[in-house]
Amino acid sequence: MRRSPSVLLFALALAAVPCIAVGQASRVTTPREEFGHDFGADYFLANYRQIAAYWQKLDRESDRMVLREIGRTAEGRPHYMAIVTSPENHRRLEHYRQLSRRLALAEGLCDDDARALARDGKAVVWIDGGLHATETLGAQQLGEMVYQMVSRTDPETMRILDEVIILFVHANPDGNDLVADWYMRRADTLQRSTAGIPRLYQKYIGHDNNRDFFASTQPETENMNRVLYHEWSPQILYNHHQSGPAGTVFWSPPLRDPYNYNLDPLILLGFQSLGAAMHTRLAAEG
Repeated sequence: MRRSPSVLLFALALAAVPCIAVGQASRVTTPREEFGHDFGADYFLANYRQIAAYWQKLDRESDRMVLREIGRTAEGRPHYMAIVTSPENHRRLEHYRQLSRRLALAEGLCDDDARALARDGKAVVWIDGGLHATETLGAQQLGEMVYQMVSRTDPETMRILDEVIILFVHANPDGNDLVADWYMRRADTLQRSTAGIPRLYQKYIGHDNNRDFFASTQPETENMNRVLYHEWSPQILYNHHQSGPAGTVFWSPPLRDPYNYNLDPLILLGFQSLGAAMHTRLAAEG
């Protein structure tokens, strides 16, 4: 379902430009240096080949990022996950991954054990983009967010890097190449459009790759489900979508009644708290 727009967390990440740099980040290539355009620039869409090559370069340039291939796509492309956190956390990455798994499974843990693991661990946050390839902003914001998190040195970013391990995953590389290549095929920028794409953006199931996470029939879904539910078990899964094209809409919790009575109330209250914090930050930043 098209619920949370891909612009929301992107807006949160870019809400305030820091006036004081704290700490030191190695010099990394900017999107404009890489592509000749910023992500989100008018009449420009980066395809997956470009984003993947850019992530490989950032992996070489930054000690905040490790790029891992989590499998292959339906059309045989390498399916990448960018893991972004502080250099100190990277040195203990496997330790933190195992802590996250132990907390998720809770096997043989008493409450005191769980609290001790939570104190020792780091929050693991999954952020994806591009699942519906014609919701073009999702893939672009993902590239921009990775760049922001490996380059910024303001106090808030440094705190996030210290306390959080972020798993950035492109959800539909094949579709990104199809849609971006189709859009960019015209030299005249004013003639560019995503209309008339000659085929649907997922090789086997058309455009409904969003509905595949239960059946898990597609290679991309298998790759992501393996990371989500067998390897990392992140505490927050942020799945980006984009509304439109008519008008701009932000959507996030709080959720409306009625709630699914099969869910623990703490899950619902957690959603509400997270959404309220996002709304508050957007309002505070104007």
